[in-house]
Amino acid sequence: MKSALKMLWGYIRRHWWQYLLGIAALFVVDLLHTWIPEMTGNVTDGLKEGTLDNRGLKGMVLRILLAGFIITLGRFFWRYFLFGASRAIEKEIRDDLFGHLETLSMRYFNFHKTGDLMAHFTNDLQAVRQLLGSTVVTTFDASVMLVLVLVKMIRYVSPRLTLAAVLPMILIIFGDIFFGKAMHKRFLEKQAAFSSLTDQTQEAVSGIRVIKAFVQEKKELLAFSKVNLLNREKNLGVARLMALVIPLLNFVVGISTLITLLYGGRLAILGEITLGQFVAFNSYVGMLVWPMIAVGECVSSFSQGMASVKRVDVILKEKPDITDGPGTRMDITALRGGIDLKDLSFAYPGAESKIVLDRVSVSVAPGETLAVIGRTGCGKTTLMNLLVRLYDTADKDMIAVDGVPVRDIPLRVLRRDIAYVPQDSFLFSDTIAANISFGVDGAGREAVERAAKAAKVHDNIMEFPDGYDTVTGERGVTLSGGQRQRVAIARALLKDAPILMLDDALSAVDTDTEREIVENLKALRRGRTTLIIAHRISTVRHADHILVLEDGRRAEYGTHEELMSLGGIYRDLYEKQQLETSLYEEGREER
Repeated sequence: MKSALKMLWGYIRRHWWQYLLGIAALFVVDLLHTWIPEMTGNVTDGLKEGTLDNRGLKGMVLRILLAGFIITLGRFFWRYFLFGASRAIEKEIRDDLFGHLETLSMRYFNFHKTGDLMAHFTNDLQAVRQLLGSTVVTTFDASVMLVLVLVKMIRYVSPRLTLAAVLPMILIIFGDIFFGKAMHKRFLEKQAAFSSLTDQTQEAVSGIRVIKAFVQEKKELLAFSKVNLLNREKNLGVARLMALVIPLLNFVVGISTLITLLYGGRLAILGEITLGQFVAFNSYVGMLVWPMIAVGECVSSFSQGMASVKRVDVILKEKPDITDGPGTRMDITALRGGIDLKDLSFAYPGAESKIVLDRVSVSVAPGETLAVIGRTGCGKTTLMNLLVRLYDTADKDMIAVDGVPVRDIPLRVLRRDIAYVPQDSFLFSDTIAANISFGVDGAGREAVERAAKAAKVHDNIMEFPDGYDTVTGERGVTLSGGQRQRVAIARALLKDAPILMLDDALSAVDTDTEREIVENLKALRRGRTTLIIAHRISTVRHADHILVLEDGRRAEYGTHEELMSLGGIYRDLYEKQQLETSLYEEGREER
């Protein structure tokens, strides 16, 4: 709680003047509100006793109208300042939350679902905004009104009548203690249920093609119905508690009103208070209803808001695993492309017993091409992830770029000078041109088209009605698998980085197109380092070095000719693929 309050105070402090002005306006409004019943009582007594003439009555009415005008202005200003501040803080927290998520390492996203993170940006921040806006208003308004009204009731009417009318309302305080604890617990459960619902929806929408292909609509609907039912029950849990408390509050206030009518009426009949004071007191009791009911609302809103603040604070306190350490060489401003792996071993966090890479050693000079092949799960992608520092090894000397341990190279320089095309060619829901130029600020259309031509996707793009301005849809859904891969390759080529890494980036491309892309890569990447992961020998046979991985170990290493002469895994794979190609060609000729 202390950490969450400290985090929240950091944002409130930036907007202290807005809160100060808003609260001042709210205080003026409350002060005038409590003054009006007294004026009404004076008018009543004046008219009854005949001490108020026509001129005096007009003066009283004008003062009440002036108070009403000031109250109207005050309501505008407290809304403008207090709600404006809460909206501004919500925006700042959302910016900081998104910016912080971008700094976190892959480990965090491996263990936290997208739907849960989305819930923080929607429900949690909405609850925080209400805490800093409407809850602040309600708390201050209820507290000030309660004090001012009680003071007026005691000084202007009667201390005895005030005590009798307020005594039942003390029960509300004890009820709020229980109510606040129960509401806090139920709201946390409600937010967790909403996170599950969001995650289920996001996954179903993202995987709609798979759902339809396997005719699993009914199964997914049932799964969605379960989490939706859970979300409904948790929301109803909060609503039931509110439904119990609010009527109880109204019941207590009703008892106070009844006491006012009976005891206050008797005092008026006996002449201990005037008729005007009795009328004013009834107005004051009516004004106490709002602060008393607001007490429960304040406890509820505060509990919900602080629960959300805690959830946000947990994320903001999360530390990235991958950072620039004390030994970072800030003098390194660019990479040349030399890569050295020395007894590289690695196991993913949380699965240390399963060794993914085991004592792999390779040396690649700047400008050379290294190809990595092997069966699925042998550690090829892990090797790429370690080079770009999506994960870190136990020993920093296992991986070096240009002779410098990769952990001593500034992250900004390392990732800027490496163009990476991962297995999953992710495209943003934007135009094709914007996707290609994603990594290069201010790239012109000509440069974008040159990169697309080199990736052999230009002709496909021009077939779309809007050409390069075609919107790809979520995750590039409007493009085929091969088109998405080639757009991702174009994006990497446009970056023109000293090191290019292609992780099985040609798997969805036909052999003829693959050959053309490989030829373009050889021409464009001359003098620059390239790392290629592939399953087809035709993609990698031109490489200066070919590394064959088997169960995370270096099984074979050399050029295409050297590996063929070994007669091992590489040659066996080559012959199988040649046979497959021959059978495919024969079948095509027969058709």
